[in-house]
Amino acid sequence: MDYKEQILELLSSKDYIPMSDEELVRFFQLEGKEIGTFIGQLDEMYEGGQVFQTKREKYVLSGTLGIVTGTLQKHKKGFGFVIPAEEEQREAGDIFVSEENMHWAMNGDLVAVKLLKGQGAHKRREGAVARIMKHAHEELVGTFYARKGFGFLVPDDPRLNEDVFVSQNDWNGALTGDKIVVKITQWPNGERNAEGVVTEILAKDGEPGGDIKALIRQYKKTKEFPAEVQAEADSVETVLEERTTSQWEDLGRRDLRDELVITIDGADSKDFDDAVSVRRLENGNWLLSVHIADVTHYVREGKPLDREAWNRGTSIYILNQVIPMLPERLSNGICSLNPGEDRLTLSVDMEIDSRGQIVAHEIYEAVIRSRERMVYTDVSDMLEDETAPQWEQYGHLRELLLDMEELAGLLRRRREDHGSIDFDLDESRITLDDEGRPVDIGIAERRIANKIIEDFMLAANETVAEHFYWMGVPFVYRVHDKPQADRISELKRFLGRFGLTLKGSADSIHPKALNELLKQAEELEEQHVINTVTLRSMQKAVYGPECLGHFGLGMKYYCHFTSPIRRYPDLMIHRIIKESLHGQLTAERMDQLAKLVEEASTQSSLTERQAQEMEREAEKMKMTEYMAQYIGELFDGIISSVTNFGFFVQLENTVEGLVRAADLTDDYYIFEPEKYRLIGEMSRNVYGLGDRITIRVVRANVASREIDFELADLPKRGGYKGGRKGGRPHETKKIRGRKFRK
Repeated sequence: MDYKEQILELLSSKDYIPMSDEELVRFFQLEGKEIGTFIGQLDEMYEGGQVFQTKREKYVLSGTLGIVTGTLQKHKKGFGFVIPAEEEQREAGDIFVSEENMHWAMNGDLVAVKLLKGQGAHKRREGAVARIMKHAHEELVGTFYARKGFGFLVPDDPRLNEDVFVSQNDWNGALTGDKIVVKITQWPNGERNAEGVVTEILAKDGEPGGDIKALIRQYKKTKEFPAEVQAEADSVETVLEERTTSQWEDLGRRDLRDELVITIDGADSKDFDDAVSVRRLENGNWLLSVHIADVTHYVREGKPLDREAWNRGTSIYILNQVIPMLPERLSNGICSLNPGEDRLTLSVDMEIDSRGQIVAHEIYEAVIRSRERMVYTDVSDMLEDETAPQWEQYGHLRELLLDMEELAGLLRRRREDHGSIDFDLDESRITLDDEGRPVDIGIAERRIANKIIEDFMLAANETVAEHFYWMGVPFVYRVHDKPQADRISELKRFLGRFGLTLKGSADSIHPKALNELLKQAEELEEQHVINTVTLRSMQKAVYGPECLGHFGLGMKYYCHFTSPIRRYPDLMIHRIIKESLHGQLTAERMDQLAKLVEEASTQSSLTERQAQEMEREAEKMKMTEYMAQYIGELFDGIISSVTNFGFFVQLENTVEGLVRAADLTDDYYIFEPEKYRLIGEMSRNVYGLGDRITIRVVRANVASREIDFELADLPKRGGYKGGRKGGRPHETKKIRGRKFRK
């Protein structure tokens, strides 16, 4: 029985006198198993922030005491923000908590904050931690330091800025510099730090790959799978039984093994989700077939494999390592569309006219045999140069590849006409040596072959989403809401600096207007920074059970269908699609799916955010390590962000570092947020977003993942060099093929 509504009704009544859990049990006259159910739901409401316990352990509604509960997101400098648990409170905004009001709470803790009277800076709500309701970390990962008679752990997560004391009896073999796991035995309080015991040594000091191993453990991830999950994966058939076409048809599958089907992926890819084929129809239209690995044939709902995939939510790609969503036996084996092997797929045929419009489609189960495993760089080389040496090996695919290029162009133009936004921002490519050390950082290639496959996958995702939207079937959609009006107003002010105008009102902006803006910016030297600021004005895409459209792609219908090996939402909707094809969507099943897609959307959005954060942290770690070898060197860069404490500069190789306002010793600089700049009070020297400057690397702290720069030509007081007013030229040199200043 669900008691939550009854509890809320009681606690919100005018006559309610705060009661303990025992008193509430007596009030509701509960007995036997009812008591356990009731207490469990009461605990859920407590952890969810709906109710709060006073010092006397009496339950009240959180809001009645000016108390708001939520998750603490702490900054490495000590302050933080509480994200309210209740939706009504979230609408009022996050709650700022200063370092002195933190009261020993740690990052990620579920806390109750007492709202403070008055408004803080920028009219934000402020609060003080009244109680830590649930600790987020039972164990911490970090670096161990031994001292005479005691030791301590420095957490790797900079937001966990509290050292953990470890008694010498609890070192368990750890030595200074080791990456370790410490189990917390005593939480911090006003008198002493947290205390703990070493439970695991992840890597010895200097061990190759130890930093990434620690990062994986810090996020509570693992490459290994539980025994029951691995056992289920090991029991899956490894080779498909040879069948004739008619036998496949009897099983409800279309036999496409004689079709010219290929995969195109990165050179290092081992799991191939998708394969494609293209041909001309007699009516002059195109037929694009997108074949996606039929993972749900092997991963059954509710089984250990499925539960583990649900928990993981996504595969995580950390530089040269992968934490897979599914065991390798499936992800790189029987599910992967490897060349020359029979593989089961869920396929979409799309008939496309000369305008790039999808005029007809069909979704079905199939069996394919990929002819070739192609690589993006090879295909791009061939399409960009008809004399490329790769044509000698792949000459038999010339017509197919040229047709793919032509069709992708049609799809892209149609998407652009509908307002699809292409920011074309540089992504980092970090190369590690065998010891895990960064040896090069550059810009990841996004060439013609990458774009072709992207265009085909977008078309398939849109087609599948629209099909099931009109069927009225519960589904997991990819949702990207339109930007908030205040963000667009701010963006318009920023664009005015460059003489650019964004069409439309702030509260009804169309993606086509943003796309036109970005095309105008292509002619400007500040294109990169305009793209960056425009992207920052966008909302984040999430998963959801409602088809609310994808603003950035200019699509009314969109989902993620094409990567079930590495994303759970894709796996979930594959299951729904197959049940639909087999006529299994009964009224009872539809009700069940309605709840499942909502839960899957929430879980998948959460795990996606965690994966993205983890991948970013790994990049920051290796970028910092890489730049440590260039202390004192000069580089050209562009100001990518301006704050009241300084400005960030992005180098040509995508590395970003901070020039601190405190280090600008020639003047006192005033932050003008509406103009995205710092301006000297006396000199009027300006450092603004998009300015190109020369910097010197002065610090690279791997532990905090921070890189500090200083101006190469910092002027003396009263003068002004650098910024927009320029500076003296420098000798240039090349470092690993890139021009930098020295």
